[in-house]
Amino acid sequence: MARVAIVTGGTRGIGEAISIALRDAGMSVAANYAGNEERAREFSDRTGIASFKWDVSDFDACVEGVRRVEAEVGPVDVLVNNAGITRDSTMKRMDRGKWQEVIDVNLGGCFNMAKAVWEGMLARGYGRIVNIGSINGQAGQYGQVNYAAAKSGIHGFTKALAQEGARSGITVNAIAPGYIDTDMVAAVPEDVLGKIVARIPVGRLGKADEIARGVAFLVDEGGGFITGSTLSINGGQHMY
Repeated sequence: MARVAIVTGGTRGIGEAISIALRDAGMSVAANYAGNEERAREFSDRTGIASFKWDVSDFDACVEGVRRVEAEVGPVDVLVNNAGITRDSTMKRMDRGKWQEVIDVNLGGCFNMAKAVWEGMLARGYGRIVNIGSINGQAGQYGQVNYAAAKSGIHGFTKALAQEGARSGITVNAIAPGYIDTDMVAAVPEDVLGKIVARIPVGRLGKADEIARGVAFLVDEGGGFITGSTLSINGGQHMY
């Protein structure tokens, strides 16, 4: 029977690439999304991957979402916490709402989703969790104290939870992408983006498929000895 995977934020950008990579690896994938129903419908029609709507910052919604996936697809063996948002601003201009929203989605969503699948993984003695962090959680970034704090927290969350799951067949790892050619990065002003690319040793933005291949590696059944690790995929921009 195919392993069942949930990918949060799984219908666009990096999440879409991850969902497709896990499908191609033989898994039954449920792609979570938060708001864009038209895009989710187009994604499901094109890929054959089921999409499920809920807000990862809402704990009860996550519990209910996992329950729906398990009823319709099967017990969840793999979780990829990819959902994330930005609300960039300098500290001088950032209000509490911009701080809290990013923390609740990017970091709180990891807790909510992991909590929702954890008991089942423990009971079955198997699980793979991958949390998508960021180069900016490792190195920091001007105007992103909320985003950098949330992503840095993901890396600590990963190491701590990995210790809890290790003897129960559950691995917990993270990937820290650099600047990837997605809609989020495309919104960066061209002059600023040029300066970013100039600092990447390989001389280009990354591709979503390159992140997806890293995820597929970490969630493979043969990856049981890799846990608590952060895989940096950033073109050499930050070596940590």
